Amino acid sequence: MTVHLLGPIQLEEEVERLIEWLATFGKTEKGGVTRLLYSEQWLSAQEALKEKMEECGLAPYFDDVGNLFGRAEGSSPSSKTILTGSHIDTVIEGGKYDGAYGIIAGLLATHYLLKRFGTPKKTIEVVSLCEEEGSRFPLTFWGSGSVTGRRSFKHIQKIVDSKGILFVQAMNECGFGQERFRQPFRNDIQCFIELHIEQGSVLEKKKKSLGIVSDIVGQRRYQVKVVGESNHAGTTPMSCRKDAVAIASELITYLMKQAKQVCDQLRVTVGKIKVEPNVPNVIAGEVVFTIDIRHHEEELLEQFCSTFSRHFKNVSAQYNVDILLNEWLNVKPVKMDQQLLRLSKEIAEEQNLSHEILVSGAGHDSQMFGTYCPTALFFVPSHNGISHSPKEYTAAAYLESGVKFLIHYLYRLAY
Repeated sequence: MTVHLLGPIQLEEEVERLIEWLATFGKTEKGGVTRLLYSEQWLSAQEALKEKMEECGLAPYFDDVGNLFGRAEGSSPSSKTILTGSHIDTVIEGGKYDGAYGIIAGLLATHYLLKRFGTPKKTIEVVSLCEEEGSRFPLTFWGSGSVTGRRSFKHIQKIVDSKGILFVQAMNECGFGQERFRQPFRNDIQCFIELHIEQGSVLEKKKKSLGIVSDIVGQRRYQVKVVGESNHAGTTPMSCRKDAVAIASELITYLMKQAKQVCDQLRVTVGKIKVEPNVPNVIAGEVVFTIDIRHHEEELLEQFCSTFSRHFKNVSAQYNVDILLNEWLNVKPVKMDQQLLRLSKEIAEEQNLSHEILVSGAGHDSQMFGTYCPTALFFVPSHNGISHSPKEYTAAAYLESGVKFLIHYLYRLAY
């Protein structure tokens, strides 16, 4: 059954207004948004959203890590909860749409359904997840990870931010982590639905209004240390050198060539390099660089990583230098739920909404929920693919069409 929207509902102005309103919490001089976990700006935003949820007819409540929920109680007491939303935190000097749009869209969609159709059969909750980005503390997905049981208080006991403030201290100062609120782990969620900006340019280039995500990529991250030998730049013959920069360059070139040969959907990035002693007239004795590798098939990820690891060992022996490889992140790919995927395509076709099946190259809260409960992730276009920047922008027409799609989707699930 298709939901018939009551008249030509105009959401463009409302969704833009609420996006701009939420962006005032943490707005920077450069026009960006900095709203870090457990900061004053973060807490003010969550408290303001709590009031907004009440205005929209929802019953709001916090859990003990600071996730905020707005509940529309269903008429079937035994039904599990349909959860929709995204994260409230941002990167430093981030954009106003990342995370925020999914929360605003959930609020507007649920508010419309309550006004138009009354009490749902199944409970709907809109969530403003407390953290996803890892921008303040070296831990990501604290909000969704706590709900799904992938994160717990034992993971944060010794974590500090760049100013030396303990994670636990910052949480306590905001009133959380003291058992004043319900415990975050949930076992009553039927599915999780996340609407997000694409943070890429595929939809815009293909002139599509909606991205339906089939998979979220797995990620491997490494730190590589090449230990050569520092020496004089003018007196050391080329044949006698153990130049860490030259060797690191050879390794990086190998990575890029191999990645292009494997497949276009494999993404390999060397984003950070440190050279010692980093002096113009001294041969570098040590280079440390990072590798970020992403793909949606675990088997391909494993094969690529094994291949380049073997090559690095061969290069180490060839030049008689130490090449130390440390894998510090290994996140498995996550598939979105096939039944929800079919429903997504069905609704998009019913609405004559141009759409594209995508693989998400970025991590999202859906990554945590995808191994815990049936999960669906949708994108609306990002202008020029820019995100994590004050220049992040999505046109109001796309924001509106996303909310209308979510209205239909939640109706089919809850009513």
